[in-house]
Amino acid sequence: MASVGARYKELQDLGVEVLSCSVDSQFTHKIWQEVELSKMVEGGIPFPMLSDTGGRIGTLYGVYDEEGGVNVRGRFLIDPDGTILAMEVLTPPVGRNFSELVRQVQAFQHVRKTGEPTPAGWEPGKKTLKPGPDLVGRVWETWKIGD
Repeated sequence: MASVGARYKELQDLGVEVLSCSVDSQFTHKIWQEVELSKMVEGGIPFPMLSDTGGRIGTLYGVYDEEGGVNVRGRFLIDPDGTILAMEVLTPPVGRNFSELVRQVQAFQHVRKTGEPTPAGWEPGKKTLKPGPDLVGRVWETWKIGD
């Protein structure tokens, strides 16, 4: 969460809104913000921290661990229509990759704007795939790994 907070401007520049959510109370979030997060990110986390006491939101997204009473760490990319386009769920020992988050946002925005699918590892300015009957069985001619 601190890495997203530290680079939040990059997401804002892409038109992305960020919300965080945990089973902790608003009071716990306030203390966490003041005691720890504000030391990791100047000014603290700049986006809303939602309180999901009881795990209702986590249950809807499939990340609530009822036995532990916590939401497992997850990241969800939701388009303007409310559709979940991507999700990543990792257990606490492994952190997420902010650069991959930005790349995925850019790829989904490109697809939404152009309708052109993006191949694995696509980045802005790289080749995309033009869907249609002529592409079937000929992807290899259009796209090479590393292009």
